[in-house]
Amino acid sequence: MKAVTYLAAFTLGSAAIVGSAFGREPKGWVTDLDQAFARAKQEKKNVLVDFTGSTWCPPCIEMREQVFSKKEFVDAAAKDFILVELDFPEDQRTELRAEREKQAEKYRVEGFPTIVLFDSEGKEFHRFFGNEYPDTRSFLRHLEESLERKDLD
Repeated sequence: MKAVTYLAAFTLGSAAIVGSAFGREPKGWVTDLDQAFARAKQEKKNVLVDFTGSTWCPPCIEMREQVFSKKEFVDAAAKDFILVELDFPEDQRTELRAEREKQAEKYRVEGFPTIVLFDSEGKEFHRFFGNEYPDTRSFLRHLEESLERKDLD
């Protein structure tokens, strides 16, 4: 009985988080990777891509709630990056899901949430699991360090 109660509480809690956090893409993010690369080239910025599962991945849900939806994060990260969310929700339309799966395969995504950083020319320079940096401050610091390493290469 305890297991059933726990499962019900978890399911309801997850539904509340999903409902509040994933009604639409976070402000300041785009969902078209090709458009993001074109914009990055034009604006001489890098591209940050979040491969996420908004309806089924607890770490993805947490990252969006705790980091990616925060104005502080978006404002700071958008100075150097075009922010892209590539979502893989369970209920996604078939053709969009097929396109996203091709992108995940192309960029060798092995888990969620995977963050891939690209330069303005579309060359990958770093990747990591987003939940390694579960708060705004540590995530932004990691982005700064990644840019510093990129500039040394």
